[in-house]
Amino acid sequence: MDQLAALLDGPRARSAFLLRSVLDPPWSMRIQDEAPLTLVALVSGEAWVMPDKGGPTRLAPGQVAILRGPEPYVVADDPGTAPQIVIHPGQRCATVNGESLYQSMDLGVRTWGNDAEGGTVLITGTYTMEGEVSRRLLDALPQLLVQPGGPIIALLGAEIVKDDPGQSAVLDRLLDLLLIAVLRSWFATHEAPAWYRAMGDPIVGRAMRMLHNNPAHPWTVAALAAEVGVSRAALARRFTDLVGEPPMSFLTDWRLALAADLLREPDATIGSVARKVGYGSPFALSAAFKRVRGISPQEHRTGAAR
Repeated sequence: MDQLAALLDGPRARSAFLLRSVLDPPWSMRIQDEAPLTLVALVSGEAWVMPDKGGPTRLAPGQVAILRGPEPYVVADDPGTAPQIVIHPGQRCATVNGESLYQSMDLGVRTWGNDAEGGTVLITGTYTMEGEVSRRLLDALPQLLVQPGGPIIALLGAEIVKDDPGQSAVLDRLLDLLLIAVLRSWFATHEAPAWYRAMGDPIVGRAMRMLHNNPAHPWTVAALAAEVGVSRAALARRFTDLVGEPPMSFLTDWRLALAADLLREPDATIGSVARKVGYGSPFALSAAFKRVRGISPQEHRTGAAR
């Protein structure tokens, strides 16, 4: 598992909000749903994305905008068009005066808009829950980035209007694929974070993959160094220089991020989670969790449930 895939593995789409919008100008939507991550793909027509903090960015057909929440933004046919629609938390859609638009703009299976024959078609995919594993990824992204989406947009567009058995799972995986493709393209052409660049190092990248793939192993710097074929001191120095933190600090952060995400599962116990992430007992996990995050695993679980 590489670093990008590992970061996406925890908060991967689970019944993500996906919608196909068919619109005829003038149209403008203010999005204030507070979602941690949203993709907006333009299939046809023209659209502009305007974060509250920043200027307007034009989307061309085939491009995807990734927006990092919870800050609001506007998507419109033109920067000068005033918002007519507001999307609230829970994907509640209303006029600027608060009147619900849920029924009046329904155009069929996962399709919505002001005109069934409208020239602008958007596909929106929203990750509605922030998994703790994704925090390192989200922190590395600007609030808005735009990249080509490639052939996955057409495939997602064909599948989003189907209502076959298991369709939700199919759409979730396609949304994940689109996100990974866009982020790979972005990191290849922009200044990537240190942890992403470090994956290309033959020594540190291999060590990072070992930690990601087997967090439950009783790792030490010496054991990790032996696996990658260098001295303990050489690995510690090289890892810290490239990643920005020592190997064991990185491992602790990874283990606790995984634990935070696993604790959201309804059937998980603190003991079962502790074993999966490399702690010998529930007490050991609880102590580490509280020391690093300031709350107990149980408090984290209660907060996530709320």
